[in-house]
Amino acid sequence: MDCPSLLDRLFGSAHDTQQDGDFVHGSARLDDQVVALIGTVNHAPIGVALALKQARVVLDTVARHPGRPILLLIDTQGQMLRRRDELLGIHRAMAHLGRCIDLARREGHRVIGLVYDQALSGGFITSGLIADACYALPEAEIRVMRIPAMARVTKISEERLSELSVANPVFAPGVRNYVAMGGVRALWSGDLAAELRAALADTPTDDRRAVDGAARGGRKLAAAVAQRVLDAA
Repeated sequence: MDCPSLLDRLFGSAHDTQQDGDFVHGSARLDDQVVALIGTVNHAPIGVALALKQARVVLDTVARHPGRPILLLIDTQGQMLRRRDELLGIHRAMAHLGRCIDLARREGHRVIGLVYDQALSGGFITSGLIADACYALPEAEIRVMRIPAMARVTKISEERLSELSVANPVFAPGVRNYVAMGGVRALWSGDLAAELRAALADTPTDDRRAVDGAARGGRKLAAAVAQRVLDAA
């Protein structure tokens, strides 16, 4: 689904956005509240410039519209693979974006991520995965690392990783595997406005990903290990 179609299904005609290259931002009205919109289109690679643009709008929202909910519209192929951005410190720019989103949450803004097309690698980690909760459309594509790349990093053969991915969502890309692991809270379908309305009302502000992953069988040990660390602190 493209971004204009998504916005129409979420808000009807009650939205006003601007597009600057692969960056889209603006606001929309849902019932009696205004929602800030920040996102990307065209499978955008997240480089220094795009990360800083998103961070700027987050900070402006915090400064000018205290408490306004923020909806992150996610469609990214991951971080920009370009020497210029590496030299400019892409890691710091993306970390800055993540910290700005965290600041908004701590200042009382409900932050919802929605993967409507594609979410890969660092471009997803520093946006949707830092929101209060991340949701996705059923047809979305989500992955942090393909199996061939995972094989190179872990030194485990692709064949063995493919076997493991059948029963263990941690080793497999795909939106439903991210639901099983708790990284995606739920899939949205049908009445998207109703789905957003429910998310703004009911999404917890504490991090439930490990707990959800344990309950869904996708991450069986993360919550227990985290609790043991807290108990030992």
